[in-house]
Amino acid sequence: MGGGMEVNRNKFIEDWSTGRENLELNFRWTRRNLALVGIFGIAVPILVYKGIVKEFHMQDEDAGRPLRKFI
Repeated sequence: MGGGMEVNRNKFIEDWSTGRENLELNFRWTRRNLALVGIFGIAVPILVYKGIVKEFHMQDEDAGRPLRKFI
């Protein structure tokens, strides 16, 4: 049904997909990468955890229960 149809290659898309396929070979640790790992890999999870624990403690105080211990 679709025989004889040629593909028009886009150089920019081909370069982008090649870069994604070989990311582990081209990756370099830079200040920016370290900052991103620090923010999204360490700081954000800690802040989310602290917020969840605070919410649980507020619920325990409202219900008159003793505070639960987490980790």
